[in-house]
Amino acid sequence: MKTFFCAVLLTAFITITLNTEAKIRPRVILTDTGTVNKPVLDTMLYDSLMLHLANGDKTGKWPVKNAPYPLPGAILPFNRIVAFYGNMYSKNMGILGQLPPKQMLAKLQLEVKNWEAADTLIPVKPALHYICVTAQGSPGRNNTYSLRMPFSQIDSVLKMAKQINALVFLDIQVGLSTVQTELPLLEKYLKLPNVHFGIDPEFSMKGGSVPGKRIGTFDAKDINYVTDYLSTLCKKYNLPPKVFVVHRFTKHMVTNYQDIKLHSEVQFVMDMDGWGGPELKKGTYKYFVANEPVQFTGFKLFYKNDIKNAPHRLMTPEEVLKLTPAPIYIQYQ
Repeated sequence: MKTFFCAVLLTAFITITLNTEAKIRPRVILTDTGTVNKPVLDTMLYDSLMLHLANGDKTGKWPVKNAPYPLPGAILPFNRIVAFYGNMYSKNMGILGQLPPKQMLAKLQLEVKNWEAADTLIPVKPALHYICVTAQGSPGRNNTYSLRMPFSQIDSVLKMAKQINALVFLDIQVGLSTVQTELPLLEKYLKLPNVHFGIDPEFSMKGGSVPGKRIGTFDAKDINYVTDYLSTLCKKYNLPPKVFVVHRFTKHMVTNYQDIKLHSEVQFVMDMDGWGGPELKKGTYKYFVANEPVQFTGFKLFYKNDIKNAPHRLMTPEEVLKLTPAPIYIQYQ
């Protein structure tokens, strides 16, 4: 089996030029009214790219076994996503809200080029990862210690994304609310094919604590609610698969990871969300993401926090891509 996969990978490197159309190949289907082209996932290419991301893993954990193939139109692993994260009302929550839109989009496009140069096999899609429900230090109207952003702000992010053909992620920090309450309120946006979803366990305060006082948690049951919801949504609106990002930098942030259910309509990313120097980030990634495999992995880089301590620099794309497995989702905050 290993020899077969290596041969497939070599073939992919030599003969396949990756682009949007390379993800699927048409298959002619005979019908009563004639012929139609039905897209079919290129499983050989998919397998070769998953092996590429595994980076020679010796543990047997990567690529993840028994994960379902995605439906045609899937973004991962045919593309790497490079996202800017933040909130338009705050300069402290990430790069997305720190710079004027034109300057921010230009910086994002520059980062996209850096990642394309670092891994020439996988094209890069830009994304805006917008925190549309933010955790708060006060209870607010609903006593949930969270604040929903107005739809007008989400609309503004969608308009910005359109300028550079970027994906959009809507991220929620539920506080004392729940993902079961907050997710359905975003369906009008999530039914758009370019809009995806993220949750932040750090600010899910199941014990009733004030956000920021301690680190929160989501269980596999919460995550499975999301994957079930997004899967149903894709079927309902005939959408390509949704990318679903879960942030993590401690073990307790995600409990019972082995019970997370995967769907062909949902591509799951466990995103390493910790900040610090390169060695600290590598360790966090190894113990809390690579050692507890679900499907795909992500890695966050902090423009400010990562450079506070020695060696006072961000990890380069080349350094991140040496991780096992190599992250397919990259986020800048």
